[in-house]
Amino acid sequence: MISQFEKATQFRALHEGPGTFVIPNPWDAGSARILAALGFKCLATTSAGFAFTLGRRDGEGLVTRDEMLGHCRAIVEATDLPVSADLENCFGDDPETVAETIRMAAATGLVGGSVEDATGDSGHPIYDFTHAVERVAAAVEAARSLPFPFTLVARAENFLHGRPDLDDTLLRLEAFAAAGADVLYAPCLPGLDAIKTVCTAVAPKPVNALAARKGDGLTIENLAAAGVRRISVGSALNRAAFGAFLRAAREIQEKGTFSFGDDAVAFAEISGFMAGLAK
Repeated sequence: MISQFEKATQFRALHEGPGTFVIPNPWDAGSARILAALGFKCLATTSAGFAFTLGRRDGEGLVTRDEMLGHCRAIVEATDLPVSADLENCFGDDPETVAETIRMAAATGLVGGSVEDATGDSGHPIYDFTHAVERVAAAVEAARSLPFPFTLVARAENFLHGRPDLDDTLLRLEAFAAAGADVLYAPCLPGLDAIKTVCTAVAPKPVNALAARKGDGLTIENLAAAGVRRISVGSALNRAAFGAFLRAAREIQEKGTFSFGDDAVAFAEISGFMAGLAK
């Protein structure tokens, strides 16, 4: 068993480089074990992927903090890899709740997690600038109080919530960096040029970029050249799995055939992934 401190140290070292690494996003213990067996060095949860396993929508406050933390613990316990969590807005508007969520997240065995400036309120989707910075500062203070190097990601959510304002995004990310965030992240930026602009603005802080959006053309190579240190895929792996599921179910319902079984992963191969990493 690897201690939480050792995992946290390994995770921090990945961010300090050299090189760009991928942090894939499992949605349950089984997918976490497969990713570990394939050789990835760390994992991150996906709020959307988890919400979908519960039959709920993401980003609407339909998953409770306790449910999310239980999910995080399950992912942590599935492998010996460092795990960071998508903690959404940390389940509260006020800085005190943000700090509490960071401490509770650490207690599940996580070595990193995110705080975002999205409110969950469609009428006012992004926190006002000053309040957003105060929330990040509270998360930083909570992270620094822990007995291991918890890697805090601060997210600027403008582009994910219909506010394509790069200047405001840069202003927020720079303020989050100044407040002490370890990693900066603005999901759904409109291409490599914007990603490179973000990386330059917050350097030398590492930047996480979201890949695997339809038609984005992003690769490890071109993201590394833009200055990205860390690449995640959000709910894309989960949605890819659901894509195969939907194609199979529709084939049965619409055609009455079962040819999807030809492409299904063998039972023995899946079982091998699980047995090989069982604790």
